[in-house]
Amino acid sequence: MKILAIDTTFGACSVAVRDGAVLLAYCFERMDRGHAEALAPMVEQTMKQSGLAFAELDRLGVTTGPGTFTGQRVGLAFMRGLRLALKRPLIGMTSLRAMGEQARSLAGCMIAATIQDARREEFYFETVADEIGAPKILTLPDALSEVAKLASGKTVALAGTAREKAHLAATAMGLKTQLTEIVAPDADWVARLCADVAESAEVPKALYLREPDAKRPLP
Repeated sequence: MKILAIDTTFGACSVAVRDGAVLLAYCFERMDRGHAEALAPMVEQTMKQSGLAFAELDRLGVTTGPGTFTGQRVGLAFMRGLRLALKRPLIGMTSLRAMGEQARSLAGCMIAATIQDARREEFYFETVADEIGAPKILTLPDALSEVAKLASGKTVALAGTAREKAHLAATAMGLKTQLTEIVAPDADWVARLCADVAESAEVPKALYLREPDAKRPLP
C-alpha cells in the first residue's frame, strides 16, 4: 500500500511516503510556527524524492489532534483537499497515539504514555498498550494515576513535552518509566499506523479536547 502521511499538530512539520514496509521518502522539520507555509513545499519535495506520482497513492494519512489550533487546521485542510483531488481515502490518527506508538517501539516497552503540555496546568494524555486509551486532558496527578493503573509493575515509555516532569513525579510514586526524546508526532509513524486502519466514509475532523477560549456573544 502506497501512503502519504503528514503531521502539523505540534512543534514540527513532517511528511512521509511509504510503500508497505518501505519508507520511500521522508522530511521532518522542527518549527513552532510557519506550518502553513512549509507544508505544501515539503509534500512536493517528499513526493518527488519518493519517485511516485500523486495518482499512484493508495491512501492518505493525517494527525487529527490534539495540537495547536492553527497546526491542526493546516494539516487537515491540506489533506482533505488532497483527498478530494485524488479521490483517495483519508485516514485520521491522534497525534498522541502516533507519539506513543513510536515511543514504545524505540524504548522496547509494552506500554507507553504520551503526556503533552496543554498549559493551565493541564496535559494532553493518551496511553498505548494492548488496547489504545482514549485521548484526554488531565492534571498531571490524574494522568500519573492512570499510568499507575495500567503499568502493574511494568516499565512505561514516556513521550511528550511533559515527559521529564512526568518521569520525576512517577519515580517519586515508585513507578517505572523510561524517557524518550519524542515531543512531536512523526509522519513516518502516522503512515505506518494509518496503513493498518480500516477505511471509512467518514472524513477525519479536528480533535479538540478543550473548549475554545473564544465565546460567541449573547444575542
